[in-house]
Amino acid sequence: MSLYVHLPWCVSKCPYCDFNSYEVRAGVLPEREYIDALLRDLRFNAELLRERELVSIFFGGGTPSLISVSALSSVLEAVAAIANLDSQVEITLEANPGAADAGRFAGYRRLGVNRLSIGAQSFNDDKLARLGRQHDAQAGQDAVTAARQAGFDNINIDLMYGLPEQTPAQALSDLAMAVELEPAHISWYQLTIEPNTAFYKTPPPLPDDDLTTAMQTQGGRCLREHGYRQYEVSAWGRDGCECRHNLNYWQFGDYIGIGAGAHGKFSHLKSPETAQSSPLKISRQARLRVPASYIRHAGTDSAIAEHKTLSREDCILEFMLNALRLEAGTTEPCFTERTGLSPTTIRSQVNAATRDGLLHDVAGQIRATPKGARYLNELLHYFM
Repeated sequence: MSLYVHLPWCVSKCPYCDFNSYEVRAGVLPEREYIDALLRDLRFNAELLRERELVSIFFGGGTPSLISVSALSSVLEAVAAIANLDSQVEITLEANPGAADAGRFAGYRRLGVNRLSIGAQSFNDDKLARLGRQHDAQAGQDAVTAARQAGFDNINIDLMYGLPEQTPAQALSDLAMAVELEPAHISWYQLTIEPNTAFYKTPPPLPDDDLTTAMQTQGGRCLREHGYRQYEVSAWGRDGCECRHNLNYWQFGDYIGIGAGAHGKFSHLKSPETAQSSPLKISRQARLRVPASYIRHAGTDSAIAEHKTLSREDCILEFMLNALRLEAGTTEPCFTERTGLSPTTIRSQVNAATRDGLLHDVAGQIRATPKGARYLNELLHYFM
């Protein structure tokens, strides 16, 4: 079980961002009201939080590092009082470069936050301006230094490639700077244009497929040469530094989501002897997206905007959609544990994708081939 806490405010809305985030109006966010709502939501989920061990907590956004140390302390104290915490629980907080955020790093570390994810995105001032970022390249470097000085040794740097009019040389220069900073983990992902964003309405000139493929290939070579191992499509970590929280998502694990627009997934466990032809009962929920509405209804059923019980077909597709992003893929026992279905329910699809060169299937270990990883959407059609 994992816990996701959504903190939806940012200093400004980036033109590529499709997350549920909102600009801080007049420089003031309703911190106290929102924290009170999160505490009510935690109590609402108390039974689920006690039922299984909590292996990770992730504060995402928005820009969670806009929240005060005292406010974060209130949330973590409430979680500790309610949940059954793993002794090695991973607690991640997302942060953007900037003096105000960095000034809080030491306070976050004292509270028990043990992983910091810094949204650098680029180390090129021109590209940062094109992305609408509020920091410059130096601030990105300074944030990593400040995090290390505050006591963080598990640091992730978010970095994008395929930026407007970016060349492979510029993308590799960004990556070289990230590697020089020696974080434990680098998220290296391609900019995509999503609906309901400013870039979707007015698309910028992006590099073509040949250029982005060159960036991806050369970037992967650079990361491997510097001791980073790719374990997911866009995730690279040093040994033992994989993101435990995100691995739980990709392995189709369960998680509770609190906060405006937060999503959750929960499996109602059943005995192994019934795990043959019908799936586990797996529920998905989403909270109200607008912060004011969430604040008003948090802690009640009215805060749940969407609720869905997954069908057998949903379980198969969602499991494979997540698991095949992993470099190691998945196993037949994991499929049964997480869906409640026998591996025979996907045998024909696995065989077909293996014959077509998109999957490796050896002794029950199923993973995408290089071709399958490159054409992941086509591979997933086998499981629809």
